[in-house]
Amino acid sequence: MEVRRFAGRTDVPGIVRAHGRAWRAAYDGLLSAAAIEDAVAVEPTEADVERWLEGLRKSDAVLVAAGARVVGFADVRWSEGTKPFVGDDEAGLKAIYVDPDRWESGVGTALLSAGLDALPDSVGRLRLEVLADNDRARRFYEIRGFERTGSRTVELAGERYPAVVYALEIGADTVG
Repeated sequence: MEVRRFAGRTDVPGIVRAHGRAWRAAYDGLLSAAAIEDAVAVEPTEADVERWLEGLRKSDAVLVAAGARVVGFADVRWSEGTKPFVGDDEAGLKAIYVDPDRWESGVGTALLSAGLDALPDSVGRLRLEVLADNDRARRFYEIRGFERTGSRTVELAGERYPAVVYALEIGADTVG
């Protein structure tokens, strides 16, 4: 498996599949079935591919973990399209998803490391949000040095959920 930059349209179906499978596995029991169904596709249609392609083109860096197929991706943004809690000299980790068959195999860490490597020198902190009840994701980030900096509410499929905001100071000992 290698982690590389997003290659465009050919990567999108695999990204959508990894995202859909990860969403279903990670959020089952945390989100309503309607929220999960509304947000993800496991087998992307052409319309899904177009929508995702348009969204990913807005990113500053999309990293893909792939071998024979795409098994995960990370979307890092530091210019347009960041969340309101991301400051001027910061970047946001908009998404990082790994196919559940590859969880705990190092793919997520490799994607995070590549995302950190892609950041410009002017970025001093990476921020993200995680659903408050997503213990697996929270552990992943905390083990890698992220610290809780706040909380907020996110809306998914018309439903509101508590979220935790994390930040990682970028420095010599940062993951990566």
